[in-house]
Amino acid sequence: MIFFPNGKINLGLQILRRRPDGYHDLSTVFYPLPVTDILEILPSTVQAFSAYGLPIPGDPSTNLCEKAYGLLKADFPLLPPIHLHLYKNIPIGAGLGGGSADGAFTLLALNKTFRLNQTPEQLQHYAARLGSDCPFFILNKPCLGAGRGEQLDPIPLDLSAYGFILVNPQVHISTARAFAGCRPREDRIPLRDIIQQPITTWRDQLTNDFETSFFQLYPQLAEIKETLYAHGALYASLTGSGSSFYGIFPKTSLPATLPLSYNYRILH
Repeated sequence: MIFFPNGKINLGLQILRRRPDGYHDLSTVFYPLPVTDILEILPSTVQAFSAYGLPIPGDPSTNLCEKAYGLLKADFPLLPPIHLHLYKNIPIGAGLGGGSADGAFTLLALNKTFRLNQTPEQLQHYAARLGSDCPFFILNKPCLGAGRGEQLDPIPLDLSAYGFILVNPQVHISTARAFAGCRPREDRIPLRDIIQQPITTWRDQLTNDFETSFFQLYPQLAEIKETLYAHGALYASLTGSGSSFYGIFPKTSLPATLPLSYNYRILH
């Protein structure tokens, strides 16, 4: 059985306030994109996990696919054993949610494979234990995210008439370091209101607060956003806490190339 965990972008990201538990309350819009990993479930005599494609740093046992399996294994007899095989294609640490998608899709895959009959709401509860972005991939539709990002409210947003360019500068900023350069503010135009306006108005209103930290640490990477706009993007932004940028273009004027030294992908 084969599944295709997809990535996402954040349309705006507002850091509203610091919480007593040390986290921050956010407001963001999650939007799914058709850039995918590949997750395969194979018969096996022993439980196993393997991965190839882009290298995944760290201990394999901390991979979100393994963690998702462990969460369901604690509550259900997942028999017979299976082999989870992941092809990693979505860049890691890029703000595209690839690891979160892999964990969430593992929950979906195991629910289907073992006929656990868990509802999407129940799977979202498991996903929230994996990470703040994971519940979004259970729904996998445009959503306004609140809290740490795990509180989801689906919204009517269709960008299928547009093309996207993803640019990955392959630098890593820790989440703690990114937050350190931001100042929480609650006096904002709500993202729900901004996102309902024509995309041509987003450039002046739809902001990602992490860009402040990103450009302070790597001022040369402001070139990415400037280049996307210079080549016809209607809107361009950092996604998540970085490090990837994206541009949204009319499909009729999507450029074939960009004068950038960084890796980029064009999604029609």
